[in-house]
Amino acid sequence: MTAPAAAIDLRSDTVTMPSAGMRRAMAEAQVGDDVLDGDPTTRRLEQRIAQLIGTEDALFFPSGTQANQTGIWLVAEHGTEVLLEANTHLVHSEVGGIAALSGAQIRPITTPDGLLTPDLVRAALRPSSPHVPRITALAVENTHNSAGGRVLPAGTYDGVVAVAREAGLSVHVDGARLWNAAVAQEVSPARLTRGADTVMVSVSKGLGCPVGSCLGFRAARRARAWEIRKRLGGGMRQSGILAAAALYALDHNFDRINEDHVNAKRFAELLCDSRMVRPSMPETNIVMLDLLRDEDTAEAAAQRVAQAGVRVAPWGPRRLRAVTHLDVTRADVERAAQIIGATLR
Repeated sequence: MTAPAAAIDLRSDTVTMPSAGMRRAMAEAQVGDDVLDGDPTTRRLEQRIAQLIGTEDALFFPSGTQANQTGIWLVAEHGTEVLLEANTHLVHSEVGGIAALSGAQIRPITTPDGLLTPDLVRAALRPSSPHVPRITALAVENTHNSAGGRVLPAGTYDGVVAVAREAGLSVHVDGARLWNAAVAQEVSPARLTRGADTVMVSVSKGLGCPVGSCLGFRAARRARAWEIRKRLGGGMRQSGILAAAALYALDHNFDRINEDHVNAKRFAELLCDSRMVRPSMPETNIVMLDLLRDEDTAEAAAQRVAQAGVRVAPWGPRRLRAVTHLDVTRADVERAAQIIGATLR
């Protein structure tokens, strides 16, 4: 009897499993107690990440949310405002962390496509007044998750940072998928963080690691970043086991990220003639699928598709999200598109 084909999991690029080579690197990692006197493999990762993203130093965190919140804490003054695009991860997916932890309020900027522009940031600035909060920081997400992995181009990013600097604002970059943005733009990651004060990058998304993110910053801020991470419970002991996975991924998985972008484009192209879903045309590895029938809901559609062998994520009342990653082949995305097309009809 033939076993059923394994489900194709497109819910996120966080569902990847560590490869045999990555597992060996983790098992053989040189480790120490990173809280007491430092873990040598973790420090090597921090130095390498800092070099890649163009910051003086970096700190390893167990999650992107914790690293993001630490970055905001470093740059936003208590009782002031943080500017950010209205549908960013920091707004919708970090359970009010900016208010709860940094004591700042958010000032969302509505955009048509998830991408900030210099004019939009300038328009959000308020004249000085004793009746309104000061704005002390700007957060930029690149790629923009909820906008379907859209990339903020380097030139536009430069303009946004210039406006922030003119206004005396600090800049934080949420670069959970900065690797994808850099590959799509054919530039180095550091080119997309130029002028930022703090930069978060994740190794558990496009790079395929099981756990981890890093926060980059100026060297003088390391002690303060360490203190905040400790307060948030992010101090880890033999963290080199996890850092070794990230070092392996940088050596073996970074250069293949464009394969995910090609697969995402192929997936969208195969569904572009569907009368039931409208796919976004991806710039990176995320495809949004908008349901076209009034009676369809994202939750119900995701369940039907899962029963047929493809897992996607509901992303709003009538939208699904599909994300390609290193555990998904071209044949997988072609089969996934065929299944979705046949199921949602």
